[in-house]
Amino acid sequence: MNILPIERQTAIIAALTEGMSIRATERLTDTHRDTIMRLGVRVGTGCARLHNAMMRDLNVSRIELDELWAYIGKKQRRVSAEDDQSKGDCYTFIAMDATNKAIISFRSGKRDGITTEHFLTDLRLRVLGRPIVHSDGFAAYEEMMRWTFGDSADYGQIIKRVVGEPPFPAARRYSPGAVVGVNRRVISGDPGRISTSYVERQNLSVRMASRRFTRLTNGFSKKAENHAAAVALYVAHFNLCRVHETIRTTPAMALGITDHVWSITELIDAALRGRSEPPSQWYRRFRVIDGGRH
Repeated sequence: MNILPIERQTAIIAALTEGMSIRATERLTDTHRDTIMRLGVRVGTGCARLHNAMMRDLNVSRIELDELWAYIGKKQRRVSAEDDQSKGDCYTFIAMDATNKAIISFRSGKRDGITTEHFLTDLRLRVLGRPIVHSDGFAAYEEMMRWTFGDSADYGQIIKRVVGEPPFPAARRYSPGAVVGVNRRVISGDPGRISTSYVERQNLSVRMASRRFTRLTNGFSKKAENHAAAVALYVAHFNLCRVHETIRTTPAMALGITDHVWSITELIDAALRGRSEPPSQWYRRFRVIDGGRH
């Protein structure tokens, strides 16, 4: 296997995290698209391991949940009985720390109870104490929150009532109907004023920074494993490398997980060099405790 120079790897990953397509990155970096895709999957898979090791024992006060639609291979209406189960609709569940703007947990799959359970189980293992959790009215949330968090969360749902649709056919592809009412429902404890505004804004950031989520293009994922790697790459870059305009630092620094803004080169090195190390070693290496590395 040919090994790309680190400068070329950095240029490729930087392009992918800025929302460029595989072919545009191919033209920009003079690298074959198959090589770009292999590198993206390797780094993205490493980023998933890195996230799993670093995003633990988090003290967060308020968490917002949402699901972001995409599709794999083909749209749901074109899926046939011969296609594997990964084809069609694919939702990425995101749990966002509303204060520090960090993506705490994520999971891609079908919008069903099984994916929701895996997503919330992962979230519960990453946060300490009794957080406030807000979500939309997706039916599976209430049961799975009770199953995974029990009485250790203040949980509420915001349910928006939408009617009608935009008057012009082209606009219907992008715009939902008008919101005519909002209900806030307390499920357990005292969730305060229920809102999912921050995580809904995060959905726009995902679509802008990952070509696979851009609507009405041919940049959609063709394989589930490639889609999962792309999501993990986005999350690691967002948490570790991208300075958030509101908090003026990276989400990882705001959480105290790291003490500096990571470069793309550092992210690639951590994602690839950590392949042979167990998560506990990554956790000890990068976790910041009382201001020092351990």
